[in-house]
Amino acid sequence: MATNNRIFTSFAVEDSNYRDLLVGQARNARSPFEFVDMSVKEPWDSQWKTRCRSKICGCDGMIALLSSSTPNADGQLWEIACAREQGIPVIGIYVSDSDRPAYLPQALSGVRVVTWTWDNIANFIRSL
Repeated sequence: MATNNRIFTSFAVEDSNYRDLLVGQARNARSPFEFVDMSVKEPWDSQWKTRCRSKICGCDGMIALLSSSTPNADGQLWEIACAREQGIPVIGIYVSDSDRPAYLPQALSGVRVVTWTWDNIANFIRSL
């Protein structure tokens, strides 16, 4: 399944290993999905919101990786709100069954949230 979808992967800094796993899965030959990763991989200067908004606007969709760190991840919550303001489709993916947030922050209100499976990710990417 070849695709050129640009996906912004939003995650709490504590969850960077999950972003790495997601990108690795997309490269796996057996994976039913593929995408171009547009996530922020390094901290930016004081203008990061401007640069980040520009990057998000250039994407076809956003995958928000959700964990117990998400409710306190101000940068991640801002990224999700930004994508929604810009009309970029967002899906929430729980990083694991044992590390789910106690509650979903307001930025995720109305966002479809699913478990991390190849089918759930592939279906989202195909819908873009």
